[in-house]
Amino acid sequence: MLRTTALYAALCALTACATLAPLPVKPGDPSACSQRRQDRLLFGMNSPDGPVSEAQWQAFLAEVVTPRFPAGLTVYQARGQWRGDSGQVEQEDSRAIDLIHEDTAEERKRVVEIADEYKRRFKQEAVLIVSSPVRACFAVAAKPGGRVG
Repeated sequence: MLRTTALYAALCALTACATLAPLPVKPGDPSACSQRRQDRLLFGMNSPDGPVSEAQWQAFLAEVVTPRFPAGLTVYQARGQWRGDSGQVEQEDSRAIDLIHEDTAEERKRVVEIADEYKRRFKQEAVLIVSSPVRACFAVAAKPGGRVG
């Protein structure tokens, strides 16, 4: 019984983040929160032709990603591994892109287009897409006089 109580307490502590009260946002405030979709795309930087260079990556961002999501995105450098068709575990430098966007069929299509173009351009077996609903809020700096924005 003690073990069950401890497990329940730990589970409650871990899920508390999911039940936090809404952020205090005033109606009409440009920092207001809204339901969005977050897509994280993970790109391996090894290709059959050699590593994807920084110049190639920047060109891909400029030509493929930014035109589809001009409002903004976040890019991370990472180190990852995966087991591809060869059956071997491959370790490689990676890049991750976080996109926060409206959850529409058109926006989801754009995410898939990015992954498809990366696979085509750099001869990749796969690009991982992790997708989830999120609540996004902009915290905007107050202007003199207490106005937000």
